[in-house]
Amino acid sequence: MINQGVVMEAGMVQGMDTVIDSRHGTILYLEDVSVSFDGFKALNNLSLYIDAGELRCLIGPNGAGKTTLMDVITGKTRPDTGSVFFGQTIDLLQLDEPAIAETGICRKFQKPSVFDALSVFENLQLALKTNKSTWATLFSRLQDEQLARIYEVLATIGLTHLLDKPAGILSHGQKQWLEIGMLLMQDPKVMLVDEPIAGMTHQEVERTAELLLSLQGKHSLVVVEHDMAFVRSIAKRVTVLHEGSVLTEGSMDDVQNDPRVIQVYLGE
Repeated sequence: MINQGVVMEAGMVQGMDTVIDSRHGTILYLEDVSVSFDGFKALNNLSLYIDAGELRCLIGPNGAGKTTLMDVITGKTRPDTGSVFFGQTIDLLQLDEPAIAETGICRKFQKPSVFDALSVFENLQLALKTNKSTWATLFSRLQDEQLARIYEVLATIGLTHLLDKPAGILSHGQKQWLEIGMLLMQDPKVMLVDEPIAGMTHQEVERTAELLLSLQGKHSLVVVEHDMAFVRSIAKRVTVLHEGSVLTEGSMDDVQNDPRVIQVYLGE
């Protein structure tokens, strides 16, 4: 499964003294992962494979293991058994949370976390890869390529017209987009997005779907969401979790018509 002999070519990135092929193929591997908390198996021999540039949705009832799965990928939780690899050679179980973030894996939680007193532009500036202390970053001179990147991300998240406005005045949806923009400033290879449309208006939900769809191909996205209409609008492939394991995978039509999924969700 893991290719140890990888040659650097255009489209590959160097990180953690190893090589990640971000152009094609599987970029994130979880195999036979189990996690127990006081005897309760949050994950039970779970295996999951995410392709480079893919947008994958994870669904499942409460307690299915979705949050624990993200915790394992980002290093917050260590599994009891199993393996977790990023790219061809990076063993994520050997890294701590900051090191995993450095490899190019980022996570967006349900509640947006932005600096309300700073402008939209300044929030993105703080998120630059060269980010150091707050004041040093805000008062340092931006390089042309950094400035161009900020404006590129502003356009992507649709907040160019609000770049000078404090983040505190943004709507809930706009704050969510700004935080996604802050993650994009880190040039992530994999983005883990937890319930991105919770609390949004209908218009904000539509815009969020457009935003996430625009990111696939450039990044691998794993989206956890309960709103099935939203999942249908963005996902080509859906993974259903149940009792810590993968119950089934496929298109939205496939999983919604699967008798096992109907039983899990509806108890029929």
